[in-house]
Amino acid sequence: MLAGAAHAQDGLIQAADAAGSAAEAVAPVVEKGDVAWILTSTLLVLLMTVPGLALFYGGLVRAKNVLSVLMQVLVVFSVIVLLWAVYGYSLAFGGAGPVIGGFDKLFLAGITPDSLAATFTDGVALPEYAFVAFQATFAGITAALIVGAFAERILFRAVLLFSMLWFTFAYLPIAHMVWGEGGYLLGKGALDFAGGTVVHINAGVAGLVGAWLVGRRTGYGREAIKPHSLTFCMVGASLLWVGWFGFNAGSNLEATSGAALAFLNTLLAPAAAALAWSAVEALLKGKPSMLGAASGVVAGLVGITPACGSVGPMGAIVIGLACGALCVWGVTGLKRLLKADDSLDVFGVHGLGGIIGALLTGVFTAPHLGGTGGDDFSIVSQVLVQAEGVVITLVWSGVVAAAAFALVKLAVGLRVPEEAEREGLDITSHGESAYES
Repeated sequence: MLAGAAHAQDGLIQAADAAGSAAEAVAPVVEKGDVAWILTSTLLVLLMTVPGLALFYGGLVRAKNVLSVLMQVLVVFSVIVLLWAVYGYSLAFGGAGPVIGGFDKLFLAGITPDSLAATFTDGVALPEYAFVAFQATFAGITAALIVGAFAERILFRAVLLFSMLWFTFAYLPIAHMVWGEGGYLLGKGALDFAGGTVVHINAGVAGLVGAWLVGRRTGYGREAIKPHSLTFCMVGASLLWVGWFGFNAGSNLEATSGAALAFLNTLLAPAAAALAWSAVEALLKGKPSMLGAASGVVAGLVGITPACGSVGPMGAIVIGLACGALCVWGVTGLKRLLKADDSLDVFGVHGLGGIIGALLTGVFTAPHLGGTGGDDFSIVSQVLVQAEGVVITLVWSGVVAAAAFALVKLAVGLRVPEEAEREGLDITSHGESAYES
């Protein structure tokens, strides 16, 4: 009897060992190369914002307002990153609702150095802290993009309050719908590899609403309002291009051929867009401008963002050419039609470029056009899904932005006094001057 019990115990031990071995066999693998890539990509997205976006925007405004724009980009990014850790990550990537996530990860509760986040490959994971940090930079730069639309005349406190409201009620739901578990647009099959809807269309329409509601700059249309430093613009655009490799290729989440494809597309599309913008300018104005070429780079980067992981290199070039050529109209003809003083052309470049890129993603993902779609891929069906994502983002972000600006106006006001605007926001809002006389 004792021998039988001992034999049974040995059997249980062997079964337990076998179960443990099976569990180990299916445990997610964390590759050091993937971790290094996602951390590097996070730094690159930070580089896009501070200093890249800050310098690009700073160069586009007048000398008396350059510090105010640098300050807005820096502080808005900082505020949003903190809100991301408090509740943003939980609402965007926690839970599995169709529109918004859950509250299970408020204050990053339950996330430890051992927590893992899934990648696009079964059985391969990342440290969840790395994924939290990477997505935090996305949220931060999206809110910072908006400030260019109403630069040079808005109250600093209004920028901060609006950014917090818009982030909570526009960015987080759109991010969850597109990328989060159970998200409505994700379930519909919408393709947005790195943020064409979540980042660029989302920010572009919010900026347009802000330009309308804050009102035009004093002297707009009557006085010359020129960029004070095209050198800043060039440096900023260059840093944006460099950082965008982290933005796009980093969204692959793994250091694989998928990242290589996104990386190559992020090289080709903006190059094509810069040439297209310059060619259109040369035809229309007789001379291509440096500002135009730099703006073309940004337009191409915006356009390839949703497509970079699913289209082939030739598709990326076509998307770049389309964005470069059409966004020239976005910052001229469309801007006049909309009758908005979108100071730094947030909607004309990011909004329009994001729409073009999102729709063309549905075209060039087709395998017979060099994309990564399956054999049953339908261009018509996918473009319709992409269009639905565009419309939802435009309406959702626009309504939230209008409501947020209305609340901000009631709470703290929107616009600086005319005398302060004429003197410049650097002195009147921050007590500093970029260039001492």
